[in-house]
Amino acid sequence: MALRDHLREARNRLIICLVAVLLGAVAGWFLYQPAFELLQQPIHDIAQRDGRTALINFEGVASSLDMQFQGAIFIGILITCPVWLYEIWAFVTPGLTRAERRYAVGFLSAAVPLFVLGALMAWTALPGVVTVLTQFTPPGSTSNIIRAQDYLVFVMRMILVFGVAFVLPVLLVGLNMLRILRGRQILKAWRITVFGIFVLAAMAAPGADALSMFYLALPLVLLYFLAIVLCLILDRRRDRRDARRSDTIDLDADTGTPRERLGEL
Repeated sequence: MALRDHLREARNRLIICLVAVLLGAVAGWFLYQPAFELLQQPIHDIAQRDGRTALINFEGVASSLDMQFQGAIFIGILITCPVWLYEIWAFVTPGLTRAERRYAVGFLSAAVPLFVLGALMAWTALPGVVTVLTQFTPPGSTSNIIRAQDYLVFVMRMILVFGVAFVLPVLLVGLNMLRILRGRQILKAWRITVFGIFVLAAMAAPGADALSMFYLALPLVLLYFLAIVLCLILDRRRDRRDARRSDTIDLDADTGTPRERLGEL
C-alpha cells in the first residue's frame, strides 16, 4: 500500500474514532452528574469522619460548565474504548499475516474487558487513595478545599493509568506480533516491571495491611508473565517458520529447482 493510501486510511479511522467519542460524550453529558456525586463521596466521608471542612470548590463562574464538558468527554472516551481500540488494530493488522490477524482479534477482544477491569479497580481504590492523601494535612489545618478541576484531573489520570496498566500485556503481545519486541527482551525487564507494578499498587491501595496491595498487584504480575509466555511461544513458531523458509531458499539456490516443485516433493 502506498504512503498516500496509508495516510488516507489513518485519517478515515481517526474520523471514526472522533465521531464515536463525540457520541459517547453526548451520553457522558447525562451521566456526569451521578458520576460526580460518586466521585465526591470520599470527600464527604472525610468531612463526616474527621469533623473538619473537606469540600470540592468551583472557583470561576464557568468552572462547573467547563468541568462538565471535560467529564463528558472523558466518559465518552471510556465507553467508546471498544471502537477506538478496534480502529487502532484494524489499521495495524494489514501488516500481519493471516494467522497473526486471528491472534490480533483474540487479543483485541481481551483488551477491552481488561481496560474496563483496570478502570473499575481504580474506581474501587479511589476512596482509599483520597483518604490517605488527605491525612497528610498538618494538624493545625482544619480544612481541605480542593479545586474541582484538579480533583477531576487526578481521578481521570488514575483511571487511565490503571486501564492502560491492565492493557499493557496485550500491547506487549501486539508489539511482539509486529516483530518490534521479542519475548526475551520483555523478560529481561521483568524485575523493574514487577517493582513498578508493586509501587503502583502501593500508591493505589495504601492500607495498613499489605493484602490490599497484593490484591491489586498480583493480577497485573500474572498478566505480565502470561504475555511473556505467549511472546516466547510466538517467537519460537516464527523462528521455526523462518528457518524452514531459509532452508528452502538455500536449497532452491543450490539445486536450481523451482520452489513449486520443491513444494510438491
